Amino acid sequence: MKRLWALLSVLFLSLLAISGPAAGAQSQSSVAEQYLFSAANAERVQRGLPALHWDAALYRAAQGHAQEMAARASISHQYPGEAELADRGRRAGARFSEIAENVAEAPTAVRIHDAWMNSPGHRANLLDPQVDSVGISVLRRDGQLYAVQDFGRTVATLSFSEQETKVSSLLLSAAPLELIPTSDDVRRTCSMETGYAGTRRPWFVMRYTAGDLTRLPDALKTELGTGKFHQAAVGACAPHGSQPFTAFNIAVLLYP
Repeated sequence: MKRLWALLSVLFLSLLAISGPAAGAQSQSSVAEQYLFSAANAERVQRGLPALHWDAALYRAAQGHAQEMAARASISHQYPGEAELADRGRRAGARFSEIAENVAEAPTAVRIHDAWMNSPGHRANLLDPQVDSVGISVLRRDGQLYAVQDFGRTVATLSFSEQETKVSSLLLSAAPLELIPTSDDVRRTCSMETGYAGTRRPWFVMRYTAGDLTRLPDALKTELGTGKFHQAAVGACAPHGSQPFTAFNIAVLLYP
């Protein structure tokens, strides 16, 4: 406990010293919200996990749900007629490939944090190494605090060209290929369910959806390893349909 409080002190002072838009949003939060943010990061740092950064969109999502809980003087992850968590996050403007939520009701923020750490499911969310951001809202009603902690794994905002550049660099690292400049046909191929656009027929087409662009699909790496292909083209396209999770749609066309 002493070590936790020491870490909390360091993280809280660091929080106050941060500058920039994210810090500006956090500086408007309540003492209870700041405590829960610092306490969560203290727990993570103590276990060698990366600290979470404050996300304004996740904060808006958490705040909307905290208002629902405080109005009902109860806790729940979803009330009748309320959107589910992923949709709430998306509507608040969050971009994520993962999202999770902790909720609690208690007289103090200290008791809320302790309750989360002593609940296996809530503790797992708080210490999840896959999430990198959080928004926390705490509202008071009749002497009780109603707290919502929304975690996410954020997804960067990238143009089609930026997405294609990232995937192209991975292809070059995986195999000695000549990259063909991206064309409208390649991007149209990405948006198609089957087949390809244009007159030149690729020997292999892979379409995939990913929350990040740091690695290639295993099936694609297997094809590259055959040595049959010497040219490649990469196209990005908009996600198909409406979905709350943020993802990149990519097509890779391989030629002999």
